[in-house]
Parts: sequence; structure tokens; C-alpha cells
Amino acid sequence: MTLYGYWRSTTSYRVRIALALKGIACKQLSVNLVTGEQVAEGYARLNPAAGVPALVLDDGQVLTQSMAILEWLDETYPSPPLLPSDPLDRARVRAAALGIATDVHPVNNLRVVGRLRSMGHGQGEAVAWMNDWMTRGFTAFSQLIRPDTPFCFGDRPGLADLCLIPQLYNAHRWGCDLAPFGRLTGIETRCLALEAFATARPEAQPDAIPESAPT
Repeated sequence: MTLYGYWRSTTSYRVRIALALKGIACKQLSVNLVTGEQVAEGYARLNPAAGVPALVLDDGQVLTQSMAILEWLDETYPSPPLLPSDPLDRARVRAAALGIATDVHPVNNLRVVGRLRSMGHGQGEAVAWMNDWMTRGFTAFSQLIRPDTPFCFGDRPGLADLCLIPQLYNAHRWGCDLAPFGRLTGIETRCLALEAFATARPEAQPDAIPESAPT
């Protein structure tokens, strides 16, 4: 399989974690979102939404949208599972994960922030916008997960953790105040101590750009 992604893409980050957790070998190709490679004709044919990630399967079929890719991976490679077996528990995990994937990430992604800037909003306003939505999302997420487990819903990371950790990466990057979210940063510490999460980190990717360089 081949994963098309970008080192700082939080949606690509989610999929990289899942692949690593499940021990799935996958070639990675970079799509530079900053330079606009996602709208180039060749890639846009692969993914009409002109975003990342896109997962090309061994038989050439293409999957897009990170949450759909994660569901497919979990159904096709069920060990270790990203979702619990009980239907009610599965719904709760999905609710927390989707709170980040559908309520926070879409209003913080590059396209939306770029649109804000094109409408005359400065960098400070764009950062305040992102941090406001992240704070709201983390507040809700904190109340949706279990309060007494090492990870979001149990003794091992699952779908909710895979959505949380990349979003916390963005929160650190943009200076979001995480002091009220000790439960979440504690989960982050435990996740990043695991090899699967460490190898999936943005700075560990071959297309990562040093912090001193503009991105």
C-alpha cells in the first residue's frame, strides 16, 4: 500500500499511527500542502477532494478521508482493535473521536485558515481562531472520555487517542493553553512513549521541514 500524506497533516498523522500500531508496512509519498501539490492535476485525480491522506491499496483502489481509512484498516486488520466490541462503547469512542475529526479539525485546517487570511484577517487573528476552536473541542472531549484509564477509553490507545494526539500537536504548535487539560496531556505523554506513536510523529517523517525553515 501507499499512503499519500504530509508531515504536518493531522489527518495523515492519525493514519500513520494506525498503520504503525497494526504493524502494516506502507510506502509513504509526500503531498506538500503548503506549495499546493494537493491541487495538482495528477494528485487531484487520485483524490478529488484535493486533500490528504489518500491510501492506495495493493490492488490500486484508493481510499480517502482519514476516518474512513481508519475504519477500513480496523475491519481489515483487526488486531489490535481501534474500537471496542460492545456497540454502546463503540458509539462512545466514535463520538469522542468525531468531536475532534468533525468539529475541531475542519475549522482549523490549512484551507480554512488560508481563507481567513485572504479575507483580511491577520496571523494573530487566525491563531486566535484556531485556539478558540481547539479549546472548545478539548473541553467537550475531556467530558466524553473515561476519567480513570491510562488512555482515553482503556488500557491501550484506540480511535479517540488517534484523533487526540495529532490535534494536541497542533495545539502545542499554535500555543493553545493546555493547562486546563491535564487529563489529555497525560494521555499524550503515555501515547508518545509508545513506538507506534513516536515513529508517526510529524518531525520523524522524511518530508519534515526544520522549524527554522518557513512552512
